[in-house]
This record gives sequence, C-alpha cells and structure tokens, in this order.
Amino acid sequence: MGYLQEVHTPDPAAWTEKSRHDFVTEIDRTAESLIAESLANAVPGSIVVGEELSPVRARDGEIVWIVDPLDGTTNFLHQYPQYAVSIGCVVSGMLGVGVIHDVARDVVYHAAAGHGAWLGERRLQVSAVTDPRRALVGTGFPFKHIEQLDRYLRQFATVLRASSGVRRAGSAALDLADVAAGRFDVFWELSLAPWDVAAGVVLVREAGGVVTTIEGSDEVLGDGSIVAGNPTLHRWLTDLLGNV
Repeated sequence: MGYLQEVHTPDPAAWTEKSRHDFVTEIDRTAESLIAESLANAVPGSIVVGEELSPVRARDGEIVWIVDPLDGTTNFLHQYPQYAVSIGCVVSGMLGVGVIHDVARDVVYHAAAGHGAWLGERRLQVSAVTDPRRALVGTGFPFKHIEQLDRYLRQFATVLRASSGVRRAGSAALDLADVAAGRFDVFWELSLAPWDVAAGVVLVREAGGVVTTIEGSDEVLGDGSIVAGNPTLHRWLTDLLGNV
C-alpha cells in the first residue's frame, strides 16, 4: 500500500476517461497489479476481483479478494487528500474481512467478522446519536450515473432538511470508515460497485452498525444503493429515502 504514497500525481494528459467523470491512470492499474500479485502469492488459489483487472463476480470462488486500489481517483488527481486503498475478502460466499488504508493520513482500518473493527489499536464503535436533527450524514453523488441525478437531488433535499448536515468527500471507502468510527452517523449512496464497499461494509457491521440497500436487503455486493449507519439512524434513513 506504500506505493501510492511514493508516486507523484500524473500530468492531466495521462488521465484516461473510462466514462464521463470516471478517470483511470497507470497508477491505478499498477497499484492493483501489485496488490493482486501479493494476495495471490499469500493465498494460492484465491481470486482477486478489481475494477481494472477482473469481471469475475464477487462470490465466484472459495476465497475472493475484492480490491479497489485507489478509491477516490479524482481526489488523488487533484491532490485532495481523501483517497484510499480498499480490500475486502469473501470466504465461502460470506463477506468477512476488510482493510482500508487512508493513504493521505497513513492510517489503516481493519475488521474481521466476529473480531470487531479497529483503527490501529483503537476499537471502533458507530455513533450513539439517535435524533436525526443532530445527525451528520455522509453521501456520494451519482457521478457515473447522471440519469439518477434527479432522484438523488430529491433525496438530498429531504435529508438536508431533516438532519444537521450532509457531507460528500468523494471516497466511499473512507465514508464507510467514518461511519464505523462514529464520525458520520449514517451514509447513503445510490450506485456503488462491490470494490467500493466491500471492506467498509465489514468495518461498519463489526462496529455495531447496519448496512443494507435502500430497499433493506443485506446483499450489498452488487452495483446498487447502500445505506450504512447506527441501527436507529439506519432505520430512519431507509424509511426516509424509501418515500422519496
């Protein structure tokens, strides 16, 4: 994970636009290759799923690593210090391990099913806030799916009126880490891929939180919506969004 701390931001001419608002650089690809090689060597026979490397579904294997080598690429390209390496692991179909490296701050979050969520030696716990009017809500814009923007803006306006504030920093992995650490009381986004959320889901659940789709499904390793928070505010936000 130290690779990203050593590289310089590439010249804009080297950015590749995979789709509108969605950039990739050789840095993303190199970081993912390094991570995939390390994981495959450490656990022979395991599968590595990543945004740039593999279309394999998240559960097609006994041990599957779900990797985002640079979550928050646009932030990285603009030297905005909110980007991370995110690695989740599915074992026998169950999501059970998550690690997130906050690169700019050089801190590592980690969690495993039944063993809690941690920032270094400090055990993490979701927020105890239960009044929506006091809640700080994290979110992400549907920048890859502009067709969802009108729906999102209606949701945004509703949440903003009902809470103490809404923040969007641009890295879903770190947003979920902030939920696990109790900084955000709850978080939602309309469209996220498995590599965006896999590690963060483990963190939040092991910190005592709840993570589902907006519709309430526990199956969040698809390309779809996510709501994460402490139990009380998770229930409040899913109910609120379900009526917008």
